[in-house]
Amino acid sequence: MHGEYKVPGGKLVAADVETGGVDGDGQVLTDVRISGDFFLEPDEALDAIDRALTGIAADTPVARMATLVEAAVGPDAVLVGLTPEAVAIAVRRALGRATSWHDHTFDVIRSGPEEPFMHMALDDVLAQAVGEGTRGPTLRLWEWERTTVVIGSFQSMRNEIDPDGAARHGVTVTRRVSGGGAMFIEPGNTITYSLYVPASLVEGLSFEQSYAFLDDWVLGALRELGIEATYVPLNDIASPAGKIGGAAQKRYASGAVLHHVTMSYDIDAAKMLEVLRIGREKLSDKGTTSAAKRVDPLRSQTGMPREAIIDAFVGHFAGRYATRPGEITAEERARAERAVVERFATPEWLHRVP
Repeated sequence: MHGEYKVPGGKLVAADVETGGVDGDGQVLTDVRISGDFFLEPDEALDAIDRALTGIAADTPVARMATLVEAAVGPDAVLVGLTPEAVAIAVRRALGRATSWHDHTFDVIRSGPEEPFMHMALDDVLAQAVGEGTRGPTLRLWEWERTTVVIGSFQSMRNEIDPDGAARHGVTVTRRVSGGGAMFIEPGNTITYSLYVPASLVEGLSFEQSYAFLDDWVLGALRELGIEATYVPLNDIASPAGKIGGAAQKRYASGAVLHHVTMSYDIDAAKMLEVLRIGREKLSDKGTTSAAKRVDPLRSQTGMPREAIIDAFVGHFAGRYATRPGEITAEERARAERAVVERFATPEWLHRVP
């Protein structure tokens, strides 16, 4: 059995595994061979990893495997492009307990503009559908029907939003199911997408690691457009010119992960500052004293129309992974419409944190 894991910003780790014993909980790893284009010193550390994992239970979780690998190589070993967690994930993929991008075919949904509360509901409904097994992994590109601020699930409405500014500019405020910070959005001025994937794709990854893992493809797409994009922990995508966008994520008990990203194509910074209360503490954490300088739009860095950038993103994704055209089903849309009425457009949800 063979499994692979590409470390974000690192190297490929491969695991060839054989098992024996009673099917189910009695299965053990009878032979483990780790390989890849990583760098590891001393040489004998590779054999030590193989020995450490041979004989363990096949259902050993990633965290325990990583601990065994770390102990096997010792404190003086040098690992470049490789981590103990990466070894463990490759083994779990070989066993079929974790999946890779190439184990899935992704539906790609590009639909028309939706009103803000509907976007929030669709994210929740489509992610739950993946967890329920009624939908496969999906990439959805958003279009916005109106100017909107989306605040994180745990943010305070009054601390984040200037109500006078929102009213003056006709801004709708909505709250998403994931954490993170507020996003200021104008139709045609942002690029937003969501990934709905099974938890098996990020098994063994911490939240921070999974952000880098799930954003890796879009960094590649941006580099093809000439932008030296990088991942900045915890959840930012940036270039030497400044922040491009940010990601947020929610993991569901049903076994699904929602990962969504908003990037600025063009931005009216003055309007944004009249609507959002961006505190000095947050600005200082980002190393700047001006909120207007925090985001450098894709338009200025590429000189390309927004639609052309989206086309490039979708083309890059399709070049890396198996895709097919997708759409929101009538049942999913009906569920989302109910969720808007019962949850996402209600004062109770919008002001869950006053």
